[in-house]
Amino acid sequence: MAESPARAGADAGGVAAPAGTGTGLASARHSVIQLTFREKGALYAAYVPLFLEGGLFVPSLKELRLGDDVYLLLTLPEDPQKYPVAGRVAWITPANASGGRTQGVGVRFPNDEKSKLLKIKIEAILGVQISSSKPTQTV
Repeated sequence: MAESPARAGADAGGVAAPAGTGTGLASARHSVIQLTFREKGALYAAYVPLFLEGGLFVPSLKELRLGDDVYLLLTLPEDPQKYPVAGRVAWITPANASGGRTQGVGVRFPNDEKSKLLKIKIEAILGVQISSSKPTQTV
């Protein structure tokens, strides 16, 4: 059975739908998104190993632009801890994308020690699955 990240407002494939709100910070282009992965398959579908710093695909109906700051509150499978990540939009999958791909954004993690540790943790959770040829929501 194929798993895919949830579309905003729905729960499918083990990803709780992200809740995004403006933060009221200095820039109007900041977003806060809570993203919960309940299953390894959903995390695999969203993880971006191509980014040296790590990153995730985030399903979202919000209109974000390349370079926008995005603050993620990330929960990983079987881990109750929330991991804060101050990332940036690195690509956009628009509404009605070809191949039925989910609308959302690719968020690149910052180049800092916390993100390096988070990337190691995600890759440990995914194990050998990270080398799978199974399609994902990422580039």
